[in-house]
Amino acid sequence: MSKDQDYVIPELLTDTEWLQNNLSNKDIRIVDCGYWEAYKRAHIPGAVGIPGDHYFKDPDTNRTFISNPEQFSREMSELGISNNTLVVAYDDFGSLWASRLWWVLKYYGHHSVKVLNGGWKKWLSEGRQVTDVKPHIDKTKFDPVIDNGILATAEQIMDIDRNNPEKIVFDVRSEAEYKGENDRGNKRAGHIPGAKHLEWLNFVDKEKSMIFKSASEIAALLAPLDITKDKEITTYCQGGIRAAHVFFVLELLGYKNLHVYDGSFREWGNRQDTPIQ
Repeated sequence: MSKDQDYVIPELLTDTEWLQNNLSNKDIRIVDCGYWEAYKRAHIPGAVGIPGDHYFKDPDTNRTFISNPEQFSREMSELGISNNTLVVAYDDFGSLWASRLWWVLKYYGHHSVKVLNGGWKKWLSEGRQVTDVKPHIDKTKFDPVIDNGILATAEQIMDIDRNNPEKIVFDVRSEAEYKGENDRGNKRAGHIPGAKHLEWLNFVDKEKSMIFKSASEIAALLAPLDITKDKEITTYCQGGIRAAHVFFVLELLGYKNLHVYDGSFREWGNRQDTPIQ
């Protein structure tokens, strides 16, 4: 297996060695996407933390939908991220929150982003330096440019012809959520009719600091579901976080026609006009 794990777009990822060698690079903003309290205890040197919502959700929508442009622009400015900044995102849970930031940045037109493969767990396992010192942040200007093409709405999901094999709705929640055994506090439980299912955790290696599995391993997981590169694929979960992670995984493999249903089951399961299976 090659160093880049045979991904089609390996540059979406970076590794701990590269980051170690670039800690002093002033053109890079390292972002710890985990919980603020954990960040305050220890983090990668030079990394900034996220004191607010690390899901980047709009509080005015009860955190159902993505942060609005004004909110996100302010959040990026406070993290010292401009339109020209190379962002390296990491977390301590299989790149779940890092890939969420990657996707939200992509939605707002910023493509200079890398996810640290293995994140905090791999950094620690290799005995690399950590700190509790928060870096000085010079506020920047971030101008969002929205790409609605990677976001799906409930109405768009309802318009999908369930008999069209070229359009796939991909449920990446736990099996219990998919089967309706765990309602996550929603008014209704179950899944979107016709949705394919595979939990997001299958795409990371739990025995190796939760790094991403190789492209061939991921392809083998997707093959039984007939989730192929020629299909239009919309991922969803409970709140668009795990869905963004799997969007990232699919883009790593070169999938192009991808969307995240950002409202996900937090919206779908609490509306009365949405079908549930």
